[in-house]
Amino acid sequence: MFSLIPFNNNERRLSHYFDNLDRFIPFWNSDANQFRTDIKDTGDKFILQAELPGFDKDNIKINIINDHLTIVAERQEENQNNEKDYVHRERKYGSIYRNFDISGIDENNITANYHNGVLELTLPKNEEKAKEDVRQIEIH
Repeated sequence: MFSLIPFNNNERRLSHYFDNLDRFIPFWNSDANQFRTDIKDTGDKFILQAELPGFDKDNIKINIINDHLTIVAERQEENQNNEKDYVHRERKYGSIYRNFDISGIDENNITANYHNGVLELTLPKNEEKAKEDVRQIEIH
């Protein structure tokens, strides 16, 4: 039964204390509240793909405030099982988030799909806004 515990988890090893340091110092791991993304430029739009495995679609929120897009995913801990029933727990509960600057994006036409743990956002470029931002600086 105890062979299920990874690497025969010995509580006395030094690395164990560093593995759990983020419980006491929230900013210890800078990626603790983030997830991985890929962003592709297809010319007329950007495709943003975010890895969110294990999240239900209903627990993912996408908000836009002042040219900033925020993706928040939250995983609730199930209180059905008593803590004493566990031999070992590594799965974490809580929320993760990322913020993106979307100036130059047509906010009204952003679409989102979630399939197999990957959130995909289509972010069409706002051509009028992009043209206004382009200016040339003369060299003297």
